[in-house]
Amino acid sequence: MVKNSNLKTLQRNIIFFFLAIALNLMPSCSSQKDTFTNRLYHNTTARFNAYYYAKEKILELEKEIQNEYQEDFSQVLPVFYPIDSATVEAKEELLKEAREMASKAVDWHKISDWVDPSYFLIGKVDYYKGKYEEAQNTFKFLNVNSKQDDVRHIALIQLLRSFIDHQQFEDASFVIDFLSKEENINDENKQYLYKTLAYYYEARGEMELMAPSLFKSLEYTKDKSEASRINFILAQLYQQSGLDAFAYEYYQKSVSGSPNYERTFFAQLYSQQVAELERSKDLKRVREYYDDLYKDNKNVDFRDVILFEKGRFEKKQGNLDEAIRLYSLAAKEVTENDRQKGYIYEALSEVYLNEKEDFLKTKYYLDSALSKFKETDKNYGLLSAKKIIFDQYALNYELLTTNDSLIQLSKLSPEDQEKFVDDFLAMEEERLIKEAELAKDKKSPGRFENLLAFGGNSGATFYWDNPVAIQKGALEFAQIWGNRELSDNWRTSDRGFQEAVNVGNNNNSGEANNSDNNNESNTITTNLPDKAALLNQIPNSPELLEQMVDQMEEAYFNLGKLLYFDLKQPDKAIEYLEALIEKYPQTLKKPEAFYTLYLATKDLEKDSDRYAQLLNQEFPNSQYTKSINNPDKVSGSKANLASGENYKTAYQYFKDRSYEEARTIVRQTLNEYPLTKNTDRLLLLDIMITGQLEPLETYKERLKTYLQQTKEEELLDFAEKLLKAVSEDDTASMGAATAETNKEEEPSAVSENLPDVPNVESPYKENFNQTHIFILPMNTDVAEKASDLTAALESFHNSNFSSARLRTGTISLGQKTTILIISPFSDAEKSIAYKEAFLNSFNNDSLTEEIKNSSFVISIENFQQLNKRKDIKEYRSFYKKAY
Repeated sequence: MVKNSNLKTLQRNIIFFFLAIALNLMPSCSSQKDTFTNRLYHNTTARFNAYYYAKEKILELEKEIQNEYQEDFSQVLPVFYPIDSATVEAKEELLKEAREMASKAVDWHKISDWVDPSYFLIGKVDYYKGKYEEAQNTFKFLNVNSKQDDVRHIALIQLLRSFIDHQQFEDASFVIDFLSKEENINDENKQYLYKTLAYYYEARGEMELMAPSLFKSLEYTKDKSEASRINFILAQLYQQSGLDAFAYEYYQKSVSGSPNYERTFFAQLYSQQVAELERSKDLKRVREYYDDLYKDNKNVDFRDVILFEKGRFEKKQGNLDEAIRLYSLAAKEVTENDRQKGYIYEALSEVYLNEKEDFLKTKYYLDSALSKFKETDKNYGLLSAKKIIFDQYALNYELLTTNDSLIQLSKLSPEDQEKFVDDFLAMEEERLIKEAELAKDKKSPGRFENLLAFGGNSGATFYWDNPVAIQKGALEFAQIWGNRELSDNWRTSDRGFQEAVNVGNNNNSGEANNSDNNNESNTITTNLPDKAALLNQIPNSPELLEQMVDQMEEAYFNLGKLLYFDLKQPDKAIEYLEALIEKYPQTLKKPEAFYTLYLATKDLEKDSDRYAQLLNQEFPNSQYTKSINNPDKVSGSKANLASGENYKTAYQYFKDRSYEEARTIVRQTLNEYPLTKNTDRLLLLDIMITGQLEPLETYKERLKTYLQQTKEEELLDFAEKLLKAVSEDDTASMGAATAETNKEEEPSAVSENLPDVPNVESPYKENFNQTHIFILPMNTDVAEKASDLTAALESFHNSNFSSARLRTGTISLGQKTTILIISPFSDAEKSIAYKEAFLNSFNNDSLTEEIKNSSFVISIENFQQLNKRKDIKEYRSFYKKAY
């Protein structure tokens, strides 16, 4: 009984104790009353409810950003996972909930210790939502007002990261200096601080300082997966610096910590490269290493990488054809990594450009590469710049070859034309059947065809496993029904089986474009061209033939100029331009063709005087003749400036109807400065003066000639208006274009709208958020002598901008100008920051300060205009105002 009584007493006391606590806590819902129990309640509730759930929501978002990001292991990994706005938008609800919960911790628990940490979470929500100003203000507020050192420190570190994001390096340096004087920073904040410092050096391109920061971050990193990634970055930095032994060590360290298989694979691949492959003389063992990697079923998702790396190895050994074969097989592999496909196509484009000099295939592989990269990818800018040139090459080359073939066919009789098409279709059918027979002996290319040298073959007997049977069936269907798209009611009678086929699709792009086809069905071509469609391609009228011949004349000329000025192929340029003159002896482009031939033969140290003599004999008054006879006054900024001023003076005389004075100034200028950016304007003004002083027919003929020779669209449009105006009424003295000049009033509106040098609207547009590139223009002779410049720049980038993954290349811009291109920069601000670093820190014996200071930055869109117009001075006028 005593025991029971004592037990009951104990139970009663416990009940009274909890009742007392409950009674004391009841008034604690007040967020103002500062008592022990009140603080206990609010601290507990804020920490384990509002603050906890807000933090979990943000951690969930950060995990999603990490999961959605596709690592590019061929480049140094970024310190922080880049924030994808699309991912953030998709998780908008998470941020909304996080902000609501953090706000409750602030509003409902004002006396708790979790108000400032909750304010920090609100700042992070704004940071991820892209409200950078609001986020920065929150972090600054906490630094000034918070009495909790840990909160102040993490707020400052997050503020530092935000400054770095926006290239606010001066503000970032101030925060770094401030934090360096802070004491008692806890280990978690130190880890984040040193990692953010590494990000700071990464953003500035100071790679030599990036590694020490990562080392310090590792000291405080408790998460094994995080440590694995940092070790991998350190290994990449060492490999890039040529310190293979250290790179091997850290690749091995990165394998620990349970990284995902992708990082494990690349760590093993690269560690073997730095340890053995690059220095090995046992080529058979190296090849077996790649073969074993390929055969390993665990590496199915990385077979494209393995083939690509093996191809790079073979290229270093000088086995170019084998490298191409391996690259092509790599491109056919099934993969979800588009960026890796882009690197493969880029490598193929470089091989066909530099080793094979096959510019058509270069163009199509560039197309394929760009289709796999995003604008934000590091090499997008340089590839886009190169593509402009090769697009023009392909356009003219294909037009020339297609028209030539069709014109030759047009000379045959209708019976012979039909026989030719029948023979062509028969050969195509035979080729397709042979391709199917080859495919029959191979397994599906998606997984097994690319066992290239790694596996065996097997035949197929079941129809759907038999490519030959499928192909024959498809060809038989096409012969009966024609080529039909997959659709309902395909047998409907009103769907003619003679539908036209675009035979132009059968071009060299197939090799590049078909590399993505990974299904066996895609390797079998069933779309035979339709006979009637092929016959309809042959020109059957004098008008159409004349049009095609004119197109070929233009193509010969364009290819000659492109090969000389842009592709630096004077020998090939000579072939096209000499063919132009031989096939079209009366061409109006002959003066410029002679001029380009003069330059090309001079470069090759051949008989350039021949073309100088031809120009003087046949075209003594041509601007190109004058430029050869007066080489010191051909072009340049002084010539451009002087000719521009003379143009304005002459134009004013023209508007005042002082035609003789205007003509004198124009012709003196054209004699003194034969080829400047104002030459076409001066020539057009001279023609307009002719319209006032000479017969109408002379005026019309000069306009027609001008339209065939000038390239500037603005002037072309204006000249077409002039010609149209006088052509509408031949009986009028000057038609609508010049009738007004016979009155007492001002000259006609058409004349008055002649493009004026200072008033021409700039073709360049402001777009500072677009991808930018850095341009260094040089005299071509200087560029050719600067053999070590590219290597010096690569070293400069490795030391200062290695995380930026910059690419370097050169193209020609006009006769005597070569531009060095460094790309890409995601926006104008980053490109300008690079320019400042280049001017302050890059030194090379090949470059004078004057050349360095001539550098500028330009958006991709504006670069397309610059490459088209070839006028750097014109762009500089825009650049000075815009940047």
